[in-house]
Amino acid sequence: MRNPPRPEARPLRIFIVENHADTLCSLTLFLEEIGHTIFSARSMKEALAALPGAEFDVLLSDIGLPDGDGWELLRRAQLPHSIFAVAMSGFGANADRERSKAAGYRHHLVKPFEPGELEKTLAEAAAALSRAA
Repeated sequence: MRNPPRPEARPLRIFIVENHADTLCSLTLFLEEIGHTIFSARSMKEALAALPGAEFDVLLSDIGLPDGDGWELLRRAQLPHSIFAVAMSGFGANADRERSKAAGYRHHLVKPFEPGELEKTLAEAAAALSRAA
């Protein structure tokens, strides 16, 4: 069993948008195991309906969604700048990474990514959120 998050990687409220059921389940189990609270949606439509009422710190969104893409989702959601947005995609070309950055994502993780890479990104999110508070 893993240790709880380090103090610098405080527990976060993470909203995951992922249409692949097994990926969503694995991410949820992993992130809950290390102390985070998870909310989720499986499509852009579902996410856009849930995001306004959800209280979360980090958006972790797949780029390829069945009814749009993560770039459009971030544009349409109009989230506060304090939300730390992270894109996930099977595509990692420079153009994909640049498009994610232009859309407002702070990171673009290429699937499959290592748990340590996600933990490092979330530690950065926690630090950024602490500085903003």
